[in-house]
Amino acid sequence: MAASSRFWGVASGLAAGALWGLVFLAPKVVPEASPLLLTAGRYLAYGLIAVLLIASRWRRVTAALTRKAWGALVWLSLAGNLVYFAFLVVGVHYAGVAASALIVGMVPVVVALWGLRDKESPPLSRVAPPIAVAALAVGLIGWESLSQGGGAAAQSGTATLIGLGCAVAALLSWTAFAVGNSRWMGRLPDVTPHEWSLLTGVVTGGLALLLVIPSLFMLDGMTDDAWLRLIGVSAGVAIFASVIGNAFWNQASRLLPLTMLGQMIVSETLFAFIYGFIWEQRGPTVIEVVAMILMIVSVVWCVRAHRPAAVAAAEGEH
Repeated sequence: MAASSRFWGVASGLAAGALWGLVFLAPKVVPEASPLLLTAGRYLAYGLIAVLLIASRWRRVTAALTRKAWGALVWLSLAGNLVYFAFLVVGVHYAGVAASALIVGMVPVVVALWGLRDKESPPLSRVAPPIAVAALAVGLIGWESLSQGGGAAAQSGTATLIGLGCAVAALLSWTAFAVGNSRWMGRLPDVTPHEWSLLTGVVTGGLALLLVIPSLFMLDGMTDDAWLRLIGVSAGVAIFASVIGNAFWNQASRLLPLTMLGQMIVSETLFAFIYGFIWEQRGPTVIEVVAMILMIVSVVWCVRAHRPAAVAAAEGEH
């Protein structure tokens, strides 16, 4: 992997994480909106913007797609957007924010472990330490949240198990998206990362139409001001997180191997915490600072583990 490709891959991955972290503020800005309404609003806006941006090159881009590619777009849209978010919402409802965040935050670890099967990946001895550091960082953040009373103590045992199960399903859903998306980016060299992101947006927007009718039955507390904020949040998240953020992520997916790509997802959690501190107008606790430092160390360590000289040296030892 060339040094320039590695640099731009890492930069793209971090940029995607910074933009994706904005999503966590959406429920804070529009607390009156139900999760289903927020989901429908976000992905309908994403689909509409994607249609407008890709309209002029629709024929050229779609000419490179086979039936299998269209099928991949459908399941990637479901796994990475609608299904993932639905499972996450149920997980938060029944198991609490902290437990769900802890489980879903393990995505970098699962993706990196999955990527060890790739031929271009470095030996496990090189990748295991930064993966362990990432897992420790996520564990610290989850423990801090649980210790502050963010757990699901008020829920029954059965409800908590349902919530935890849905959080695990969300973890698996996004892992499948990250792996599948990376694979398909490599199979379609004639489609740019931005174009693939827009195609995903078009398909996701079409699937989001199915959420409109059920979401209309959950409009309690939606005032005129709340509707204006919902429209603004939906458009903002669609543009910055879905369109631009996904384009950056697709670029990273094309330039980085899965073991390295998985570590880039950690940046989403890092930026989400930073935005949360700004929104809540408070500073991080000591444990949160330690966890964020560990996340940064994990990413830097993983980048160094993928340097050509490091990989060659590790392979020579086996």
